[in-house]
Amino acid sequence: MNIKRRLIMMNFLQFFIWGAWLISLGGYMIVTLKFTGGQVGSIYATMGIASLFMPALLGIVADRWLNAERVLGACHLINGVLLFLASMVTDFSTMYIIMLLNAMFYMPTIALNNAVSYRVLEKFEFEIIKVFPPIRMWGTVGFVAAMWVVDLFGWTLSPMQLYVSSFSAIMLGLYSLTMPECLPSKVKQNNSLLSTLGLDALVLFKRRKMLIFFIFAMLLGAALQITNTFGEAFLHDFGGSYPDSFAVKHPGLLMSISQISETLFILTIPFFLLKFGIKRVMLISLFAWVFRFVLFGIGNPGHGIGFLVLSMIIYGMAFDFFNISGSLFVKKEAEGNMVASAQGIFMLMTNGIGAFVGGMLSGMVVDYFTIDGIKEWPSIWFTFAAYSLVLGVVFPLVFRYKHDPKLVENVHH
Repeated sequence: MNIKRRLIMMNFLQFFIWGAWLISLGGYMIVTLKFTGGQVGSIYATMGIASLFMPALLGIVADRWLNAERVLGACHLINGVLLFLASMVTDFSTMYIIMLLNAMFYMPTIALNNAVSYRVLEKFEFEIIKVFPPIRMWGTVGFVAAMWVVDLFGWTLSPMQLYVSSFSAIMLGLYSLTMPECLPSKVKQNNSLLSTLGLDALVLFKRRKMLIFFIFAMLLGAALQITNTFGEAFLHDFGGSYPDSFAVKHPGLLMSISQISETLFILTIPFFLLKFGIKRVMLISLFAWVFRFVLFGIGNPGHGIGFLVLSMIIYGMAFDFFNISGSLFVKKEAEGNMVASAQGIFMLMTNGIGAFVGGMLSGMVVDYFTIDGIKEWPSIWFTFAAYSLVLGVVFPLVFRYKHDPKLVENVHH
């Protein structure tokens, strides 16, 4: 099979696994299992806890000691078992522990998937900044496909979504082991402790622009999982006033517009990065998040359905211009012997510290605006919008970066 097609399949399955439960699990836990907003937020925050150390740790392993594709495969096989166990759990404490363990082995695979893709493309002499985004686009297609499967089969409030994810994880675990070898680096000239431990990428924090970039990656990461956590629960709450609406009957399909939008915006990333640079692209992302939350706050499944659809479309820009562009920016700034560990640190800041803070605080915000069991969703979404607006105002004032289109064009690997 053509190497691009093999990477497309790997990226498709990577995010199919996540798409099967990430958006719908919050609704399942709130509506079916009767968990509180704080409990749901804390379970989603397990992705943040795991990302504090696991992506960086396994990135080190993949950079220094074991083939990256083998580490990726082993993680997915473990995920498959854990997701199967989660499907049979109904109490908060056990669900929390299992999802924490699952996060510890799934979250590193996002960075590992990027690292394996970069190394394989480099091995076959492809130009990464132009070839990778269209390949990564199929990851989003996989995410959408999983959402549609779960929604159309009526599994959004059922543990079946976890069975689907479990089976897919085992498939990808086996498939990953067949990918071209991604051997660990053989760097011997630097015998420092940091080099020995594979923590070379920590030197990126010494550069002012990278330090500020990582701080804002963390702060923006806090906003990243909010609608994933509470988006479908928000739509299910309209069941009393709009019981026959499309948004209430098929929340997964409506939410999937966000991921469909991702597939389109991913294709624009090479143009925007080359034309405007990471600073302006990140700024666009920040204000896209503001509009994402404001439109949720004023939308509803009735006459306000247009606002909800527009919010889903804007999500593609908000997510891609931060997550995918940020990954490529880190790849450009990191040296060859720290590719996987640098991606791990990016994951640590976004899906680690950021997601943990976002998960916990968003759960508190939801519970704060819940009165007698009724959630004041407009107040909740406007609070998140105000947070994103503050980031958008401060970011261009503190992030100093001069864009050089020629320098970006010369980055082939």
